[in-house]
Amino acid sequence: KMLGGLLAGSISSGFLLAVTMANAGGAWDNAKKYVEAGNLGGKGTEIHKAAVIGDTVGDPLKDTSGPALNILVKLMAIISVVFAPVVTEQSALDGVLFNKAFSGLAARDEVPP
Repeated sequence: KMLGGLLAGSISSGFLLAVTMANAGGAWDNAKKYVEAGNLGGKGTEIHKAAVIGDTVGDPLKDTSGPALNILVKLMAIISVVFAPVVTEQSALDGVLFNKAFSGLAARDEVPP
């Protein structure tokens, strides 16, 4: 159950983060192109300087960070498949040990010190 929750959470949050980063990077890139086309004063204005800074931040988001999360999600899926037998075996062993340690509690209705 733990491994499934980890995998589901990482895939869903990784997907949402990748989409958000790609969209934000594209929006900042399009904003610079919009200003350079002559809108809002065009090149050489303070707005253009701000758009260039925004594009500098947006390019890594759009080009590298979003696609890199795809690789991270695939890596987590592969690692979880590889380690699933180990986790399953350990959880079964923990259940046996727990049952042996606390099997007499129900009969005595007391908690060990």
